[in-house]
Amino acid sequence: MAGLQYTNLRDQALEVIRQALVSGEIRPGDIYSAAALANQLGVSSSPVREAMLTLVNQGLMEPVRNRGYRVVAMSEHDLDEVYEMRLLVEVPGTLRAAENATQEDLSRLAAVAAEIEEAAKEGDIVRFLDADRRFHLDLLALCGNQRLVNTVAALRDQTRLYGLESLADAGRLVDSAGEHRDFLAAIAERDTRRLETIVQRHLRHVRADWAGVDADN
Repeated sequence: MAGLQYTNLRDQALEVIRQALVSGEIRPGDIYSAAALANQLGVSSSPVREAMLTLVNQGLMEPVRNRGYRVVAMSEHDLDEVYEMRLLVEVPGTLRAAENATQEDLSRLAAVAAEIEEAAKEGDIVRFLDADRRFHLDLLALCGNQRLVNTVAALRDQTRLYGLESLADAGRLVDSAGEHRDFLAAIAERDTRRLETIVQRHLRHVRADWAGVDADN
């Protein structure tokens, strides 16, 4: 996991731990102590413990008495439900957001898309996940429904992406990163049908390639 560089240590610890959880660096079955993670991140235990308790409250981790915290396991059925929910919520949300997108919005998102591609080329999974999260949530925010954005953010956090490292090693993460420019091109052209197809395809990657499972399963 990356070290912490910012002043709000609790929020930064939460973000780093969440990314490690989503990427599969922190895995179900293992027990993680706040002290050990704090030592790894180079901070005191307090902000890390607060971050872990936040994840407990969100249902992503569970406390293990006198030992630390453990990731709540997600079954294939759980992940299928998250995928289905994201299709139901994120696809129409993105289409509505696209209707409101200005050229300024597209330019801002293009800079994030470039960051995603750069992270993919470098194999920097933590940075990739952070930029990918910002891209999609910032885009969705244009729909004007913060509850929808919060719902998608929570669903993203429940996803476990164990396949990113192998994709990065195989050089295929760059291909996935390029999809973000496809998003922006379809929005700029006001091509709703194409955008819907791109969003659906992207979510399939999240459930299949990124999660390290067969897309046909």
